[in-house]
Amino acid sequence: MIRLVWLAISIALTSFAQVAFQRIATADKEPGNWLTYSGNYLGQRFSPLAELTSANVSKLHVRWAYQFPDGRTEVSPIVVDGIMYITGPNTAAALDVKTGRELWTWKRPIPADYNSIGFGHTNRGPAILDDTLYVGTLDCFLVALDIHSGIERWATRVDDYKTGYSMTLAPLAIRGKVVIGVSGGEAGIRGFVDAYDAKTGKRAWRFYTVPGPGEPGHETWTEPAWKTGGGSTWVTGSYDADTNVVYWGVGNPAPDWNGDSRPGKNLYTCSLVALDGASGALKWFFQFTPHDTHDWDSAHVPVLLDATVRGRQRHLIAMANRNAFYYLLDRESGEFIAGQAYTKQTWAKGLDDQGHAMELPGNTPTEEGNLIWPNLNGGTVWFSPSFSPVNNLFYVAVRELGSRYYKRQADYKPGTFFAGGGEDEIAKDDQSGAVRALDPTSGRMQWEFKLKQAPWAGVMSTGGGLVFGGSFEGVFFALDAATGKPLWDFQTGGPIAANPISFNIEGHQHVAIAADRVLFVFGL
Repeated sequence: MIRLVWLAISIALTSFAQVAFQRIATADKEPGNWLTYSGNYLGQRFSPLAELTSANVSKLHVRWAYQFPDGRTEVSPIVVDGIMYITGPNTAAALDVKTGRELWTWKRPIPADYNSIGFGHTNRGPAILDDTLYVGTLDCFLVALDIHSGIERWATRVDDYKTGYSMTLAPLAIRGKVVIGVSGGEAGIRGFVDAYDAKTGKRAWRFYTVPGPGEPGHETWTEPAWKTGGGSTWVTGSYDADTNVVYWGVGNPAPDWNGDSRPGKNLYTCSLVALDGASGALKWFFQFTPHDTHDWDSAHVPVLLDATVRGRQRHLIAMANRNAFYYLLDRESGEFIAGQAYTKQTWAKGLDDQGHAMELPGNTPTEEGNLIWPNLNGGTVWFSPSFSPVNNLFYVAVRELGSRYYKRQADYKPGTFFAGGGEDEIAKDDQSGAVRALDPTSGRMQWEFKLKQAPWAGVMSTGGGLVFGGSFEGVFFALDAATGKPLWDFQTGGPIAANPISFNIEGHQHVAIAADRVLFVFGL
């Protein structure tokens, strides 16, 4: 009872600031906060804060730690004016950023018959807009919470979890709407990107990533394969606030590994789609891996940047793709600008002038097994890359491993695993990883920091010339952004499968990372 009274008093005395759309659109003007999943709408995961530098980063130490009750977390928190908002599977909380003390918590029961197909119980973060926090749930609801109290304002069912739909990603709050995607590609769902009215929860639009009859791209599917075609959208997209365009990566076609029942390119799987923020209408798309048979999702955070290419200033979008190639596209048209492999791959000769992979023969799964690089988790996977406008480098955590891919018959049954094969990874001793810095206009590697295991953590660059990342062995580290030289590390005690963030506490720069089931906050 005493704790409840104290909690009520502390909430009453805490200032929960509203986050208008314009604040997020101009996030660079308040670098002490972290207002959206990637830090800004551009997907850059770059903090302009510059207090931490190569000269003092070695003095970082733990300020506080918060333990999650539900196992390993992949959360990327949001921080607004002294309040940190975090999520777990069907949970959310507000924390005092100075101490880590809970201000409120929220929980939604996970149905007893919920079945996670192809992924674990996790949640990668919330979105915030005005005075509301938005959370996606495993049982496929988009929930709006009052930021002052955690009280549920509305909950909208996005789709039916019993047929395999789920949500593990952080929503993206844009102008008047909340955009969200779905997991479930390994259950044979028909994927989509949705937008909901931020005030009411009413659906504003839906873009199907597997087009139906009469929709452009439907000709790349056969009957009835499109109905169970996959194309999940399980990683948060990016947004151009000036043009009101949403950019979203799309996952693999279903069934995995065996494409015999779905001949064709299988649009818009393994693609990047540019959608009108007002209507959801498709503006353009770029397909990275047509008719994918290796589970090489394009479920990545697209990175928006501006650069001079061949003497011309252009609005661009960059993606280090799961298929092991780096791509640079024109943001307005989807035109291929440049690209090349950024990690080992054995399935293609390279990219042609249009950015299409020139596939080598014998690169598909077989009944006997076929050794291909990269493995199904790709050269990189869902965790975030970073772009530094200070150093003009694109940073990505890279996975170096191959797999023997197998093919078998796939039979669809709603709400069950729908896969036409599988993989066996190469031996652990032959696997490795790295953080690599790429020239954003060409994809050429500028430096690398090698890791002993393939990572499962993203990176963040800062205005102080640092890059933060994490290893699967539990090491959180800082590198020199210009050279890759290691400057500091801390053993967290658990595998890191999350993205770093940076923010101010009482005017001083801090960084945070989730490791296993603990969120650590570091400061000088």
